[in-house]
Amino acid sequence: MSDLNQYLFQLAMSDEARPLMAAVQKHIAESVDPITEEFFRLNDEKEDRWSWHPRQLELLEGAKNKAKESGLWNFFLPDSEIGSGLTNLDYAYIAVELGKSPLASESLNCSAPDTGNMEVLERVGTPEQKKKWLEPLLNGEIRSAYAMTEPDVPSSDCLQARARKCP
Repeated sequence: MSDLNQYLFQLAMSDEARPLMAAVQKHIAESVDPITEEFFRLNDEKEDRWSWHPRQLELLEGAKNKAKESGLWNFFLPDSEIGSGLTNLDYAYIAVELGKSPLASESLNCSAPDTGNMEVLERVGTPEQKKKWLEPLLNGEIRSAYAMTEPDVPSSDCLQARARKCP
């Protein structure tokens, strides 16, 4: 095998992850795609842009329940007892598939910023933080946020941000 072919082979999805990819694709086709148009059409009936139409919540909850029943819930955590043991590379392929549908990630509890915050809590959270924040995130009971700022800068760049002691 040439060096280029060997390199490209290393970037392929593993055989172990292919059944999960097929299950994700099936979930999107059967449980997410059929609700997407109605979900977004309901935005026109909302009282304000920051609220949910009750039917939107119903549609999304139905897709989430189907995902849970199919074992497609919180599978993303790499190298974790909680996730399904995916590598970051395998998850990247699945994330591309999820990115094709605006509701897919949310229906599988794999949407940002929750996924990143779950990883941080799972890796370095205290038992108390895991109980208070990680468990409800994993159950889909709450959402999380990510925010940052820098002094004297009208925007933030997470690659350039620096820690500082708050007053």
